[in-house]
Amino acid sequence: IAKLRAQAHSLNPTVVVGQSGVTDSIVREIKRALEDHELIKIKSHSEDREERQAQFAAIAEKTMCQPIQTIGKIFVCYKKSKKKGISPINP
Repeated sequence: IAKLRAQAHSLNPTVVVGQSGVTDSIVREIKRALEDHELIKIKSHSEDREERQAQFAAIAEKTMCQPIQTIGKIFVCYKKSKKKGISPINP
């Protein structure tokens, strides 16, 4: 996981969770981003810490991704892609 954290350091958030929270369209976008990139950052606009934690837990559950790190409003997650041509990341 430390290796994934290091790789995620330079990433920009791929998906932003807005006022509506974790909607079906957000989940679809996160799944697409995970399939395209494997390792992504997600940013929440919620000011409430507990709400952000609930959002990130829901994202992990709905997308079946592996939570890597949460820092403030940023959530980093990983899911191995089924696409060919994406270099594998060894956690």
